[in-house]
Amino acid sequence: MNAIIRFDHASVAVREKTILTDISLTLFPGDKAVLCGKSGSGKSSILKTVLGLLPIPLGTVYVNEIPLTPTSVQFIRQCAAYIGQEPMLGADSVRAAMLLPFQFKAHRGHKPTETQLTEVLQRLQLPKSILNQSCNRISGGEKQRVALARGLLLGKRLYLLDEVTSALDKESKHAVFDVFSDPQLTVLSVAHDPDWLERCSLVIHLENGQVAEVKQYGNT
Repeated sequence: MNAIIRFDHASVAVREKTILTDISLTLFPGDKAVLCGKSGSGKSSILKTVLGLLPIPLGTVYVNEIPLTPTSVQFIRQCAAYIGQEPMLGADSVRAAMLLPFQFKAHRGHKPTETQLTEVLQRLQLPKSILNQSCNRISGGEKQRVALARGLLLGKRLYLLDEVTSALDKESKHAVFDVFSDPQLTVLSVAHDPDWLERCSLVIHLENGQVAEVKQYGNT
């Protein structure tokens, strides 16, 4: 089985400061991995490295067995959906934000129907009426779920998540859990939420920019 994400002794240094050192980790299809550790331990830097936002002077990072390079970075970003704590939705209204990627050539023939929009919102405990709201007027948790809904409509299989349940109530949180229980989806996340950690098959503890411990559990 080919790895979805693989760090092969990768190190990252920004302005001569090393922030990740000799990172080796592997995610296979369907893995739900969470990065844990104190603030400043390198958790978010791992996600940024996968997105090609940080330089890799030593080692290699692979996504779908493709080495991450300046040449491949755009293709690799198309493979993944990144959802941060306060996603930039890129449009005035939620409807426009949901449909934004389908204006581009790669997705133009796959524009979702009104029924598909409604169904994906309902899966995430969001009302259809949110489509008419301004992106500036919805909460951070709603923005995260709108971004997730957009990723699902695009058929993304790899998700990079930064504290996606921290602003959610219990019902909304369980809706997100249900979405990511899909064995076809692979997840690399940053989280402190005990409920989220319980549902992860791989728990990676970081200390000072290094992997200190990896715990593997049965896929949930």
